[in-house]
Order: sequence, then structure tokens, then C-alpha cells
Amino acid sequence: MTPPPPRKWKLKLLLLLAVLAAGAYYLHRQGDSATAAPALTTTTVDRGELERAVIATGNLEPVVNVEVGSQVSGNIAEILADFNSEVTEGQVIARLDTTTFEANVRVAEGELESADAALELAEVEAGRIEQLRGRDLVPQAELDQARAVLHQARATRNMRRHALDRARTELARCTIASPIDGIVISRNVDVGQTVAASMTAPVLFTIANDLRQMHIHAHVPEADIGDIREGQRATFTVDAFRRTFDGRVIQVRNQPIIENHVVMYDTIIEVENPGGMLKPGMTATVSIITAEKSGVLRVRNAALRAHLPDAILPPAPAEEENGDDDDEPDGESDTHTVHRINSATGGLEAVRVRTGMTDGIHTEILEGLTEGDELATGIDISAGNDDDRPGIRLFGPAPAQF
Repeated sequence: MTPPPPRKWKLKLLLLLAVLAAGAYYLHRQGDSATAAPALTTTTVDRGELERAVIATGNLEPVVNVEVGSQVSGNIAEILADFNSEVTEGQVIARLDTTTFEANVRVAEGELESADAALELAEVEAGRIEQLRGRDLVPQAELDQARAVLHQARATRNMRRHALDRARTELARCTIASPIDGIVISRNVDVGQTVAASMTAPVLFTIANDLRQMHIHAHVPEADIGDIREGQRATFTVDAFRRTFDGRVIQVRNQPIIENHVVMYDTIIEVENPGGMLKPGMTATVSIITAEKSGVLRVRNAALRAHLPDAILPPAPAEEENGDDDDEPDGESDTHTVHRINSATGGLEAVRVRTGMTDGIHTEILEGLTEGDELATGIDISAGNDDDRPGIRLFGPAPAQF
């Protein structure tokens, strides 16, 4: 057999050496990763603000919202106000057709004149009978009958007068006026439309008194209503604008509202709206601030519930060794064990801390730590991977820490 050319042998030899070198490098890296300490993700103790809030949803409503209706039935003859019209108290905003009502007034006036004439005749007749009776020329029964006719004429005259007053009142009700100063936010009729007021007054307009000040009717669940007080500060957002508005709780109503078997209570929040940006009916997401602190020592909540391998855990504090560990909340304070990085040695040390208020992201530190302390929050398993390959973090700043 003819031996292969020397060039091919050299290529195979170089390929074999490359494979052996790669294997040796891989085994070396594996040995280093098995003995090296795992990298940690950390957070720093700092000072800042804490706010505890109750979240609720509600709708914006005018402070005073009046539905203007018609007390009489008829056809709309004229409309003098439209959507967004600013009106004043007593200003005419609509009129009904008055033809029928004017006729009723004329009929009532005629009936009253007839009743006046009948009364005048009855008075004359009664006076004559009294004179004749005084001379004993007519029996007493005729005098009694004349007096009865006179009383009946007076009663009829009063009835006709009241009927005329009623006809005039109904005629006046054909003119619809605004009961308050405000702005028209709803118009429900058009010219020529018939309104029927036989059972209930039909709503023609809805007028808000002043949209520069509004209320939010927020529904707060019963689990949170115990923290709500009048005067508390509130912030809210609406979908129409990418900004936060301010408000203040002015009333917590006692009437329960049950929706899907959940009991809630209507909480009224006063809102300033000087620019008219906010519209009636907008849905608001409200945060009612039930407690707030500024300049407090705080730490991210991830440091309070960090999970570290047993191999790197430092000795527990004396309180925990004696069985005094209590991670359950107790009023406004609680105790936790955190793992602080020793700035001198770089190692971990377990520290017992007492915590206070939390806003869900940060927790107040009452005892055990100082500003600038660095705490472990978890293991960063991306450390030790190839630089060109993205790592995976179980804890740390890549995902949000809470």
C-alpha cells in the first residue's frame, strides 16, 4: 500500500492537537467553575420616600348635576341651548308649543267671568229676599234657599279662579329655564319632538353647575375601607392623559355597594379641574395615600426574601439561633434576617433588622443597617458563562426587584 502524502498527515496531526487543546481548556474551565464562589446580585440601602396607598377605580362626576325636565306634555317648539352651552339661572333654554295652553287660559278666564256674574246675581237675590223676609212677606225657607245659592256661587267663583291660576301656571311651564348656573352636558330633545309628562317628567337637559371642580366616586373594597379617612391625599390617572392629577378625600359613605359578591363603599374625592381637561364620566384609577414618610432608611424588598445556597450562608444571628426568628408582621414593625456584604473581607454576614412600613417595592429599616450597606438579593448564574453568550439571572437587576 502506498503511504499517504506527508501533507495529509500534517493536517490530521494538527486537527488532533486542536481537539485535545479544546478538551483540556473545557476541563480546566469546568474545574474553575466548580471551585469558584457563585456571583451574587446585590442592592444598596439608601434613603428616600415611602407611600402606602389604597388603589380603587371610579368615575368623574360634576359636583352638582341637575336633570331639567318638563312638567307638561307637548311639542318642542324652540331649543335655545345646546351641548356645552354655558347657561345662567333663569335663562330660557327651551319652549313648548303654547297653542293649547293659551286656549285653556282663555277658557278659564271666560268661566271665571261667568262665575263672577252668577255670584253678583246671587248676592242681589239674597239681599232682596232678606228684605222681604224682614217684612214677613216670604217664608223662611225661601230665604234659606237664597243664602245657599249665594254660597254656591261664591264656591264656584273660587273654583274658576283656581282653574285660571292652574291654566296660567301650565302655560308658564311651557317655557323651560335653567335652574342653576352651569354648562349643558346633555340635550335629549330636538325641535318638533313630543314630550309626554303623564307619569314622570321627561329629562330634556342635564346641566352641571361648574366643571372647574369635580368629584370622583371611587369604590373602595371593604378590606381597605378601614384605612380611609376624610382629608387624605389622593392621586389619580385617566386614560385620556399621561399625567397624574391630585385630589382629596372629602367623604366616605356608609351605604354598601355589592358587585359580584364584593362589598365596596363609595368614597368621594374632590378634584380641581381649572383647565377643563377632565370630562364627566371619565374612568379614574385612584391611589389614596393612607401613610407616607420621607427621608427614611429603606431597602428593596428583594433583600428581605433572598434565597442563597446553604454552602455560602454565614452563621445566623444570635436571635435566630435562640429561636426568636419571626418573619410574620407584627403591627407596624417586623423582624428579618438579611445578608450584608462585608466591605473589608467581601464575604457575607447575617444581620438581624427591624423593619417598618412598606410600599410594596421598598421597606423601611428601623434598626440593624446603615445607609450605603450592600445586601445580597440572590445568585447571578450568568457569571462564569462565556462573554459572548447571554446569561440567565434568577435574581438581580435584570428583572425588576420587589
